[in-house]
Amino acid sequence: MGRLDDRVAIVTGAGRGIGRATALRFAEQGAAVVVNDVDADPAAEAVEEIKKNGGQALLSTHNTVEMANAEAMVKACVDEFGKVDILINNAGITRDKTFHNMGDDIWDAGIKINLYTAYHAAYACMPYMREVAKKELAEKGEVSHHRKINFTSSVAALTGNPGQANYTAAKGAIIALTKTLARELGPFRINVNAVAPGFVETRLTQPKTGESDFGIPDQLRNMALMMIAIGRAGRPEDIANVHLFLASDDADFVSGVTIPVTGGQLGG
Repeated sequence: MGRLDDRVAIVTGAGRGIGRATALRFAEQGAAVVVNDVDADPAAEAVEEIKKNGGQALLSTHNTVEMANAEAMVKACVDEFGKVDILINNAGITRDKTFHNMGDDIWDAGIKINLYTAYHAAYACMPYMREVAKKELAEKGEVSHHRKINFTSSVAALTGNPGQANYTAAKGAIIALTKTLARELGPFRINVNAVAPGFVETRLTQPKTGESDFGIPDQLRNMALMMIAIGRAGRPEDIANVHLFLASDDADFVSGVTIPVTGGQLGG
């Protein structure tokens, strides 16, 4: 018996890192998973790994920066699996610059990819979550099960981080959106929560080389690692495990919260 048996989940940004670890963990626990990522190759690899291990998965390369693509992604999920029970809004990037050097292009990229993707995906799920739950309540007086929306925010949204005004603004907005949606959707037994990772080893935190958009300088990496009480960087699986808890029946009375997953990071 898996903790997510008979559940259908969409995970955005699932080709790599936290999203991939979450998709694999959910499939391991019995969920059928839509693996969404704009990078087709790593997403397809995640789908293949899930299927190789006996799970069910569907590839989605819809870019949910656009609402129409988010709606197409959710429709593809329902066409394939018949419903959607869980949405993990995980897609995100960093585009770091000090605020006075940022400019509209870098600001917009950070806001759109970190915030608009989450807004669009959640909105696109409403006909298949809110309306279905509303019908169940009207007909039976109770829902068949709680549905779940999780966001991946960041501890940087709680503390601030130099050079990440766009990123922290978007991730902070996600925390505020979590609280509001939890209030709006609670009557329909839709739980809405956020996970705020600390320093986690992904391509966004790898040592920065050349002109790559990804990674951070070694000095900043070393400072971050020194601040973690547990004594190591987080792993994508650490975050996936918290998403799993929130998506499971164990968290049916948890809603509107943001859980920092930092290893005891100072200031986090």
